[in-house]
Amino acid sequence: MEKETSIQSSSQVKLSPIFARMSNAGIWQENTPYSKLLITVGVLLMSTVAFTAIAAIFVMIIFHVAPADLQSLLQNSDNPNNIPALKLIQAIWAVGTFVVPAVILANLFSLNKKEYLRLDNGISATDVLLILTVMFAAFPLINYLAQLNEKMSFPPFLQWLENWIKEKESSAKVATENFLQVQSVGGLIVNVLIIAVIPAIGEELLFRGVLQRIFIDWFKSAFAAILLSSILFSAMHLQFYGFLPRMMLGILLGYLLQWSGSLWLPMVAHFINNAAQVIAIYFYRKGSMNIDPDKVGAESVSSPELLIGAAFFTIALWLLYRKHKINRTSSENN
Repeated sequence: MEKETSIQSSSQVKLSPIFARMSNAGIWQENTPYSKLLITVGVLLMSTVAFTAIAAIFVMIIFHVAPADLQSLLQNSDNPNNIPALKLIQAIWAVGTFVVPAVILANLFSLNKKEYLRLDNGISATDVLLILTVMFAAFPLINYLAQLNEKMSFPPFLQWLENWIKEKESSAKVATENFLQVQSVGGLIVNVLIIAVIPAIGEELLFRGVLQRIFIDWFKSAFAAILLSSILFSAMHLQFYGFLPRMMLGILLGYLLQWSGSLWLPMVAHFINNAAQVIAIYFYRKGSMNIDPDKVGAESVSSPELLIGAAFFTIALWLLYRKHKINRTSSENN
């Protein structure tokens, strides 16, 4: 009986690479980083186009929108009546642009998707507590950076570009205001799902799980990889006057992955950042909170909120770094 079990086990080991090849798992794991980046762009574009079409079909069926009216719906994002359909499009588009490509690419670049995306290492209760402290302490700093970013101006010969960007971002701000304008807990939950849950999972899978790894293999430098993936992460949002705080957030998320070796940490941090803002805006607009969440720490560099937040941010971040440095040292010694 033991001999038979041994034979079966040996057979499974021999067959597993065959099934891996049949499923295309890891077929491009030996490609160069440059080649992987091109493949990533190709998969990303195809998936985005496919899921944009799927989103359009769902909207036409569910909201009874004629094909000829789809363009008008997308162009009138500041119309409150269009918001439910736009939320559905946003959810499907985000899944197809970030989650699906990341899973496909991890399958093409590795025999173990979970390990490639750094999802094999978990997250502890201590990690969650420290990340909560880091992210809440970072809110004043993020608001201050956003204020600095808004004060940036283009040179005179590019004034036309600055005016165009401001016009587009002003229109996008109105659309965002309508997007966040909900009166019920159910509406709040939907917003948290679309604005916090899906981006926290999808954007981290793509930008930290896939792109940051490719850039580290390419440049042999964690700093360069984190900086470049953070620039792309911020640029993807297409908001010039929010570029700086998003880039700094991306750098923070990148280092959380680099220190811990677990994608769960930046995912949780990303979720807390987005969800806290959505929930705070909801209660502020309901009148249950007197403090405007967008104004905390934004007044001046010497504001108490900014100084206290910076202190807690630095301490909690150092504790996170120290904790995972000790864990790495212990693992290496064992």
